[in-house]
Amino acid sequence: MPAEIVGLGVAVPPYVLTNADLEELVDTNDQWITERTGIKERRVAGKDDSTALLGKRAAEQAMQVAGIGVDEVDLLIMATATPDYTLPSASCILQLELGMIRGAAMDVIAGCSGFVYALATASQFVDSGAATTALVVGSETLSRISDYTDRGTCILFGDGAGAAVLRKGDAGVRAFSLGADGARSRLLMTPAGGSRFPATSRTVAERRHYIVMEGREVFKGAVTAMAASSLEAIERSGLAPTDIDLVVPHQANQRIIEATARRLKVPMSDVVMNLARYGNTSAASIPIALAEAWEQGQVRPGQTLLLTAFGAGLAWGSAVVDWTLPNPAEPAAEEPTQSALPIVRGLLDGSLWEGADMLPPLRNVPEAAL
Repeated sequence: MPAEIVGLGVAVPPYVLTNADLEELVDTNDQWITERTGIKERRVAGKDDSTALLGKRAAEQAMQVAGIGVDEVDLLIMATATPDYTLPSASCILQLELGMIRGAAMDVIAGCSGFVYALATASQFVDSGAATTALVVGSETLSRISDYTDRGTCILFGDGAGAAVLRKGDAGVRAFSLGADGARSRLLMTPAGGSRFPATSRTVAERRHYIVMEGREVFKGAVTAMAASSLEAIERSGLAPTDIDLVVPHQANQRIIEATARRLKVPMSDVVMNLARYGNTSAASIPIALAEAWEQGQVRPGQTLLLTAFGAGLAWGSAVVDWTLPNPAEPAAEEPTQSALPIVRGLLDGSLWEGADMLPPLRNVPEAAL
């Protein structure tokens, strides 16, 4: 019996950074951004948001849809490139925020392909019986590592979270294909902040703690790898490309998505895209797109879906999923939005967290849970 997706959730900050806002920060304009990326706006985490807190909102929604409580989750996997802390793991901070006092928790760091890696990992635990209920969360606060003085990268990234609950069922994750090429790691990375080059006055002054990317090379690698891994996942599932009803790709760039669709010979009408509203949310992009398409009825029971992604590492992955989750009666109401420009200015001058407590909250844990 395969691992079945029985719950979905999504969380995005209410703060919106438009292309017009970016014109006030860097030498760019709406036409230039739209033509090259397809992005019109992106969400930015507020002062009181974090990767774990966005993940918490998405996870709680997914568990509500699945009809389960946090005490039923025995495996939590969090995919992120922007953990709240270097130590402990992002999944343990999410566990803290959820009030989860049982089960295993671990991180998957595979860049933009993180959710597919996490989904594949969780499906193996559920398939084997090692876990009964798995909670998979992709959550990012990329605004915290985006350089808002670099027009080549700051236009791309946004914040958000998506989550899925997996249990054994009659249909679900059919097959997957994962791959990586560390020889191309420098094409997309944050050069400092790790143990090789920890924070110093030099790394801060040289802005080495932000994302740097060689966009042209990443573009070529993304299209080739996503198409190849998609075809491999489809073959492993025992299906043909024509059996795929809908493709849910990583929302990196409209040109990458269109080029990949052409390689797969899939019409764009069968491709989910919400890139214009959220930009590239890395490991959160597929679950956000999937949840929105499901809420809106584009993803329906009986369909066979292809999820495919590519990102830092370089790493890529694809999964074929038979969809069973009934659609909600109506899409969730969207919360009111406001401009993210004051937050970004606070990121630039360092004033956003003035006076903030840098430690996670303490929680009393019953002795029996230890």
